[in-house]
Amino acid sequence: MTSDSDVRDRLIAAARDAAHNAHAPYSRFGVGAAVLLTDGSVVTGTNFENASYGLSLCAETVALATVNAQGRLRDVVAIGVIGGMMDGDGKPTGTKPVGPCGRCRQVINEAAQMGKRDIAIWCAGAEGDLHERHLLSELLPHAFGPGDLGID
Repeated sequence: MTSDSDVRDRLIAAARDAAHNAHAPYSRFGVGAAVLLTDGSVVTGTNFENASYGLSLCAETVALATVNAQGRLRDVVAIGVIGGMMDGDGKPTGTKPVGPCGRCRQVINEAAQMGKRDIAIWCAGAEGDLHERHLLSELLPHAFGPGDLGID
């Protein structure tokens, strides 16, 4: 049996590694996300900015789109997210925990409702040991999703 702290540490470490590949030349704010699936595998993503700002993608969305491309959206169990301002070498820095934005919370909700589970979300700063754990239902109460459209 894997402990909650083992899951947290694994997801945060994977998210930190992914964040080093963030493409954030405009905001200089690098974010990494790691998604744990029911079989124990982890899928990562980074933010991917675009000169046309509205076309930028968040790390959580990139990771979940990859999970979906594998046909595994229903298998999402937990997510780790880290982020911070990038230093001169492009490495995210900072200790304040970073959480998913509102759009990402809605995208995570899609996986939560499809998998019929309340997804745990671990948030951390890029280099800090301070962690926060939230359930999606706490971050996005009264969410709209597939169930509201009659889709199970």
